[in-house]
Amino acid sequence: MTVDIADFATPDPERPPVPITVDWAAVEQWLGLRLPTDYKRLISTHGPLDFGEYLWIHGPCAQGDQFDFGSWAASVHRSARIDARMQPEHEQPVIHPRPGGLLAWGRSRRSDILFWDTSTSADPDDWTVVVRHIHRPPGSGLRAWHPYDLTLTGYLRHTVRTAADAPAPHGPMIGPLPGTMARTAFLATAGPWDPPPATAPRLTAEQRRVALETGSGLEALRLLSPPPARPYLGDGDWADLHAELGTRLPQEYLTLMELYGSGCWSNWLRFHTPLRTDDKRRFLRHVEYVAEAYGSLGEDDPEQYPLAMWPEPGGFLPFANSIDGDHLGWLTEGADPDAWPLVVWPRHAPQGPPLETGLIDTLVAWQRGHLEADGFAELDQDDDPVEFASFAPWDDHAYW
Repeated sequence: MTVDIADFATPDPERPPVPITVDWAAVEQWLGLRLPTDYKRLISTHGPLDFGEYLWIHGPCAQGDQFDFGSWAASVHRSARIDARMQPEHEQPVIHPRPGGLLAWGRSRRSDILFWDTSTSADPDDWTVVVRHIHRPPGSGLRAWHPYDLTLTGYLRHTVRTAADAPAPHGPMIGPLPGTMARTAFLATAGPWDPPPATAPRLTAEQRRVALETGSGLEALRLLSPPPARPYLGDGDWADLHAELGTRLPQEYLTLMELYGSGCWSNWLRFHTPLRTDDKRRFLRHVEYVAEAYGSLGEDDPEQYPLAMWPEPGGFLPFANSIDGDHLGWLTEGADPDAWPLVVWPRHAPQGPPLETGLIDTLVAWQRGHLEADGFAELDQDDDPVEFASFAPWDDHAYW
């Protein structure tokens, strides 16, 4: 007899499940796999779920900028692929979209990721569950990537087990959880997700070769990350900023900013709006804020924070930061700003030496995946650099 989730879970009265309409044929074509019948029935009947107040079961849905099933799946599988590579070679799981790879369907409130093992059967209704346990209780016997001889519904059923229930196959499990199902709070208005249409590559083969191999400087950078039609710099001018700072800035920086303006590179590195004159994050205010923070940390640990801060001679003058709290700037050594070396104040690593290349060549090397410098996000060895390279421009409504 087929077990249904409704046999052991009841709707939450405050956030009852809401069904969504899914074009399963289109979703399966996009994934390149058929999906288990119980999963399709669950999502079609109940929509995305907060199960047992602990597990999020994701379905093909979308909600504005908050959630997109395709982006979520790509991100989870990329992270899983990177994480799997850190395991001993004989324990490394295969991850979707490789044939027989683990396919994600949910996560827990403690960031455990739940997958199907698509290698277990040619029939998706027989796929069993594998959980990437982030926090394994000592002595639990759980492996980091732990297989269970249970299908999706069987696994959920065992999370709401009682003392009278038989032990779950293959060892300890998450739970026991309350037998509840609620509409996921952060997906309260989610609707159906449409798989993205197949499109031609953004770059031709020759453009790709120039972007990744033969091109240099702005030629390669423009191909990797096309500049905006209307770059935003703020409502001031460079002469006033230079007067406010008491120094001009490197010409390479001005050239880059005139072409791209302020914005975020590859969803990670933020170039602040340099000529803003309102009360938001003006260039000088940002510099002073970083200098104060660095100086405070250096007072307690001068070996960990060895840089002098601008306007001291040779001091660090920041102009960009990452979403992880790393800061990029110049060491203001000498009277010629065009000779100032770039340096990174890394958030999660010891201070490194100045970078060996200028600003534009550094951006090109980073977006190609060739830059080795603490404080810069790295591409994974299986990532396509062209896919990850981007520039998102800001306007006068931006915070920075």
